[in-house]
Amino acid sequence: MDVTKANDPQAPSAEGWDCHVHVFDADAPALQGHYRPAHRPLEEIEALAACHGIRHLVIVQPSVYGTDNSLLLRALASGQGRHRGVAVIDPAVTDRQLDQLHAAGVRGARFNLVSPAGRIDRLGDQQALMGALRSLAPRLHERGWHVQWYVHASMLPQLADWQAATGLRFVLDHLAGLGADLAVNDPAWGAAQRLADAGAWIKLSGWYRLGAQAPYAALQPSIARAAAMFGGHCIWGSDWPHTSFKPEHMPPYAMTLSTAVDALGADALRAVLVDQARALYLDTP
Repeated sequence: MDVTKANDPQAPSAEGWDCHVHVFDADAPALQGHYRPAHRPLEEIEALAACHGIRHLVIVQPSVYGTDNSLLLRALASGQGRHRGVAVIDPAVTDRQLDQLHAAGVRGARFNLVSPAGRIDRLGDQQALMGALRSLAPRLHERGWHVQWYVHASMLPQLADWQAATGLRFVLDHLAGLGADLAVNDPAWGAAQRLADAGAWIKLSGWYRLGAQAPYAALQPSIARAAAMFGGHCIWGSDWPHTSFKPEHMPPYAMTLSTAVDALGADALRAVLVDQARALYLDTP
């Protein structure tokens, strides 16, 4: 059964969640980095996702906008409560600013250790990053926020230590970097298990970032293994609008879903798209 079809009677009944999208305004100030964003407004991804039974979006602050979350906030307001957000914040953010973000629908703070632009480049070394995380932890706990990480798989042992030290809920972008070229006995798998056992979540997303080519058959064992580790703490994201590609070569939206269907099966993916996403983004304070 193809859960990517909105008219499928057993699809997510237009209540599915795409838990990783970005929106861009071509006129918004952007940091210098590895790409210059094209104009990709919220209305475009809402219409595309709706064709595949997806009504709710998690809008993730992209690295090129740094800690200026104004476009994210406008998008959340336009969604009128249907969507949630993940922001990039400065460790010196005020409680008032955090409350404003929370009221708008933000439920997490993102740290990006991969992209050349963004907050992480200005935090410096890992000791400084851990200091920032410790300073933010009580306030994130208070609001029920998670911390979302975009990292290479080699960083997972460190993340496991940090999650244990702070007690924060970690969400791992793009299959936690557990790509097709990662050895089955690589230490990253053990660290991923530690994170999963301690309550972390993983995003089934970013296939083209993980050492595989469409239709991503080489990645299927890694997706299945990661999903088995994290169980009910898996969510799915399209990673639209796929900033690794020129606009004319963007992967089909359906392919980002069908890759997950092939790895998990349609029934399991329906739980990922609806129940598990709601548990993370709605069933929090």
